[in-house]
Amino acid sequence: MSLSDEDGQILVKTARLAVTEYLMKGNRIELSNEIKSKFSYKSGVFVTLNKEENLRGCIGFPTPDRILYQSLVDAAMASATEDPRFPPVVHEELNEITFEVTALTPPVEIKVNDPSEYPRKIKIGRDGLIVKWEFGAGLLLPQVPVEYGWNEEEFLGHTCEKAGVPSNYWKRKSTIILKFEGIVFKETEPNGSIKRLEL
Repeated sequence: MSLSDEDGQILVKTARLAVTEYLMKGNRIELSNEIKSKFSYKSGVFVTLNKEENLRGCIGFPTPDRILYQSLVDAAMASATEDPRFPPVVHEELNEITFEVTALTPPVEIKVNDPSEYPRKIKIGRDGLIVKWEFGAGLLLPQVPVEYGWNEEEFLGHTCEKAGVPSNYWKRKSTIILKFEGIVFKETEPNGSIKRLEL
């Protein structure tokens, strides 16, 4: 999957427009045919909202089972209004929030003979992780360990905690670990210029 810088700008601006439209008018944005045709392939996507460097909402779809332009709008509206960790965003806040869009490659399972091999098969700054266990799953995007300065084992541990299990759960044979890559585009400031994040 390759996205140009121009593609990234369109994705981020569309995410912001979708949220603005929804918060102001309560309806779903009608996208142009140009955007629909440009992003009519299937891809996982996450939309992250930050307010003064703090997370304000993040929701997305890890697997490429939906068309990107539809998933983008759904993820944008959900990250603003349905993230259970935060109260819904109100329209007045939008000038204080930066939008970030991560397009994902399809997740692939990391195959190991022994769980101790996992850290060697993960590259910080490239890979995002999904931890699956019997009763749930957790996902962390590739930019998260970079932001927090984690090593591979810490990244595995925090993804386990996101899945609702102890941080050492990745060492169990029954746990499934998947990795994916993300292309990240982010506003430099609210409504500001949009840049590709080099992780």
